[in-house]
Amino acid sequence: MELSSSSDRTIDKLLRQQAALAPFGTFAFCEPDLQKILTEAARICAASLGVPFSKICRYREVENDLLIQAGCGWNAGVVGRVVSQANETSPQGRAYITGKPVILRNIEEANDLALPRFYPEHNIISTVDVVIPGIGGAPYGVLEVDSPSQHQYDEHDINFLTGFANVLAQAVCTSTKNRALQALLDEKNLLAEELQHRVGNNLQMIAGMLSSYSKVAADDSTREGIGPIVHRVVALAKVYDSLLGVGLSHTIDLGHYLSELCKSIPALQQENTPPVELVYVPAAVPMGLDAITSIGMVVAELVTNSYCHAFPDRAGAVVVTLTAANKAHTASVTIEDNGVGFVQNIASKRRGLGLARRLMEQIGGSLALSCESRTRWMLIFPIPQPSGGGLAA
Repeated sequence: MELSSSSDRTIDKLLRQQAALAPFGTFAFCEPDLQKILTEAARICAASLGVPFSKICRYREVENDLLIQAGCGWNAGVVGRVVSQANETSPQGRAYITGKPVILRNIEEANDLALPRFYPEHNIISTVDVVIPGIGGAPYGVLEVDSPSQHQYDEHDINFLTGFANVLAQAVCTSTKNRALQALLDEKNLLAEELQHRVGNNLQMIAGMLSSYSKVAADDSTREGIGPIVHRVVALAKVYDSLLGVGLSHTIDLGHYLSELCKSIPALQQENTPPVELVYVPAAVPMGLDAITSIGMVVAELVTNSYCHAFPDRAGAVVVTLTAANKAHTASVTIEDNGVGFVQNIASKRRGLGLARRLMEQIGGSLALSCESRTRWMLIFPIPQPSGGGLAA
């Protein structure tokens, strides 16, 4: 009867330990914070073996010691301090050097080992240490459980701790690789942002130089020729301004970009231009970089065309409206003015309006004109859809 009861307790313990190991593996490979992984590991190991204390010690190569990186049950100040040197004079050091479990059922009988000074204040009587291996390198450190009473650790306990230490080794390796990859990504983002900033500044400088030259140009034809170039350069500069802060992302909010672009256009007009109010009605539309560039240049072209030709002798207004995607997965931008009307001239595609049509065609969009009561341009373009529909083989 007693034998059956002991067997039942062993089975219960094994089931409890196995039930603890599986979910920890899932947690460890999903949690990005290594310190949280180590702390949770210490807690689970203590609970699974029915002891109040556990700790994870990290090997430090320069100091050749074992630092308590995480723990469970200890008084304040224990975690973060050195537990021992990495040599055979301590149970932790011996486990690390030999790679074999070190079991002390009663530390008072361990006359050949130096024990940590904080053990007496926690009444530690028995300990078990297993090494946490390294993946492709030196071991990470040691996993230890401690008890204030004499504990009869068996082979199942050792197997459980060894398996747990192996899972920890994989988690440490994954976390180390992720930190290295994140550092590289951060560096690339920083370089990309610096490049965007420099290019944006240079484009703004070029636009300013062209604008200044246009104002002092001797003849009207020169000014008219430079004006469209200035607006195209400004449109490109605003693309780079919008890129700042998004790292290596290929998607930009078209609504924010057009807002910044519309703020810049009025200041670029000739001083003798009649007062024109430019109104922008925004929406949130994420778009790819190529499409953003094309749409921005077309909007700059058409708004400038309104400034130059719609109001020859009076004030007026230009309204730019961005409409979000519809069921057909397309969005639109309208440019409408209350000027004198637009006279179509499709004779030459080399002019700005021909360029605008070609830019829209390049992104799969279209450009249409309506002159019923007001001049109204409409840009219609497709919205990129997120990929889906299952896992790739």
